[in-house]
Amino acid sequence: MADGGQPGRAPVAGGGQRNRAGLLAGLRSPHDGEIVRLAVPAFGALVAEPLFLLADSAIVGRLGTVPLGGLGVASQVLATLVGVSIFLAYGTTAAVSRQLGAGRRDVAIRHGIDGLWLAAAIGAVVLAAGWPLAPRIVAAFGGTPAVSHQAVIYLRISLLGAPSMLAVLAGTGVLRGLQDTRSPLLVAVVANAVNIALNATFVLGLHWGIAGSAAGTAVAQTGAGAAYLVVVGRGARRAGIPLRPDRRGVTTAAVAGASLVLRTLALQAVLVLMTAIAARQSDAAIAASQVAMRVWNLFVYALDAIAIAAQAITGRYLGAGDVSGARAATRRMIGWGAGYGVLFSLLLLALRPAIPGLFGVTPTVRGLLLAVLLVVVVQQPVAGVVFVLDGVLIGAGDQDYLALAGLVTLVVFGAAAAVVVRAGAGLVALWLAYTAWMLARFATLTLRSRTSRWLVTGAVR
Repeated sequence: MADGGQPGRAPVAGGGQRNRAGLLAGLRSPHDGEIVRLAVPAFGALVAEPLFLLADSAIVGRLGTVPLGGLGVASQVLATLVGVSIFLAYGTTAAVSRQLGAGRRDVAIRHGIDGLWLAAAIGAVVLAAGWPLAPRIVAAFGGTPAVSHQAVIYLRISLLGAPSMLAVLAGTGVLRGLQDTRSPLLVAVVANAVNIALNATFVLGLHWGIAGSAAGTAVAQTGAGAAYLVVVGRGARRAGIPLRPDRRGVTTAAVAGASLVLRTLALQAVLVLMTAIAARQSDAAIAASQVAMRVWNLFVYALDAIAIAAQAITGRYLGAGDVSGARAATRRMIGWGAGYGVLFSLLLLALRPAIPGLFGVTPTVRGLLLAVLLVVVVQQPVAGVVFVLDGVLIGAGDQDYLALAGLVTLVVFGAAAAVVVRAGAGLVALWLAYTAWMLARFATLTLRSRTSRWLVTGAVR
């Protein structure tokens, strides 16, 4: 016999089915369902933000290169001012999910309410300081007078929505920590649909220029902030938790977020330097970089959906004392991040020729944008792993290490950017320096994940 006379080999079809079943079992994980349940709605909420920014860029791009450049500068200022407060979302998610894992839901909700009060205080400071300093802040980016003028207009109007933006961050953190990513999705979709409609009406219909775009954004953000207050307020009443501020809790939330603020400042410093260097190169360079950053954010926020799941899942597992579960979930989510990074690279490569036409850019801006988008394509698989590991360590409460790693990688980017400036290199070289920064983040986060120092269990880190 050809099969060597092994009777067990006869049912070949059945053996093939078993082999395929074994292969599929290897491709599946018990964590997949949980990751999908949290990541898919988080993806919708995260991607809604860059989508509305892309819509803003498309609308403002019809006004010309100068308004588009002004939007790029002002958007980066707002991202910096609000981004330093991202701990309101990330820190709250980690704290709430850890308490939930420990079976202390009432304490988890109390953490969330403290975060909302802290957001209100920070938002008031951002508005009060940002309005009078807007011209000086914009001037620091070194754009042309025309671009800077447009940026100041957009920035001042948008700052009216800053308190609401921060309330959205804190409210999102509460719900994610409670393993609810669907409510943030609903709020994000509605708010951004309203934002696009208002911006189109104000800019293209009423001809308010860049001021119309800023006004529409501020109104939409205010509505989103109010929605989160209603949702969290209802949950607190059902749990019998008072809504009044707790001074000790608010102070604790602020102190606990200090390391995350330092980490975020390091990240924002990279983005600020990117914008400032591009603005000094030319109006076309800042316009192309602004659009490229919007596209980059669209794909990275999509990858960040898995990181959001990582924050909630890691915090809950460690709060419950399940180290092996946290490890297993981390390995699985890294695989998801890398896989989707490759998928997004292929998708962006296919869409790349059509992207400049969506923004009505000039031929000069188009050429720069197409070249930069090739760099963005290469970044996606690395970004997928970076964002997942960042989420895992935030969920674990490993903020001190993240702050240190942020400073180290900032130095890496600073050195690469200095070479670009001194050599008089162009926008593509600047984005390659950005890639070097991403690779440095990959190295620092991967090294940390292979240790056990971040695996601290219990209700409090």
